[in-house]
Amino acid sequence: MTKQTLDRILQSQGFGSRKWCRELISDGEVTIGGTVVDDYRASFETEGLAFTIFDEEWAYRERVYLALNKPSNYECSRKPSHHPGVLTLLPEQFAWRDVQPVGRLDHDTTGLLLLSDDGAFIHAQSSPKRHVPKLYLATTAEPVTDELVGLLLAGVQLHDEPAPIAARSCQRVGDHQMEIILEQGKYHQVKRMLAAAGNHCAALQRTAIGKLTLEHLGLEEGEWCFLDDDELALLMSE
Repeated sequence: MTKQTLDRILQSQGFGSRKWCRELISDGEVTIGGTVVDDYRASFETEGLAFTIFDEEWAYRERVYLALNKPSNYECSRKPSHHPGVLTLLPEQFAWRDVQPVGRLDHDTTGLLLLSDDGAFIHAQSSPKRHVPKLYLATTAEPVTDELVGLLLAGVQLHDEPAPIAARSCQRVGDHQMEIILEQGKYHQVKRMLAAAGNHCAALQRTAIGKLTLEHLGLEEGEWCFLDDDELALLMSE
């Protein structure tokens, strides 16, 4: 077990600089086990530690793993240029913890986005070598035809790609909607594949990564949650 002073604990959890965390503690804003702790030098075991700041309860987490149902017109960047960044949808301490999006969704693409401050996790989930399947619901400008589905399954040639790119799975779910599973994670891949196949993507939502689905998480647009061990395991399973 690891024992740390309270100011270091709060700093590690993203509640600001050590100076600011000491002020929070001295002002009586931190409660542990129902008791106000106003001595920043007090030490606590971090494992299983729960604390309350400004009447909001938090649990100590060495690393954070988050899921967000990303709305449209948000950028997956810490330095957005034309739209607000997705981190503005999260509590401020996650920015202090250097939480970052795992991969990217276009500003106009909605759906499941992972975020973490665990560099190894981010790399593993982003690596094209892992072939993590991602499920998208695409709304098309032109009707979804059997020919379109067949082209996407057979593979279409994208600009600057050495060989045709194929969907792992593709099926029509409505006159202008289709579900498509991709493994490659190429730039604007769904949109480019639909364009190469003679259609156009009017709207796009990512609904699953691995076996982790938005339906399982029950998140409305703009909502986020912590991922538990079982949910993290769904990201690794096929």
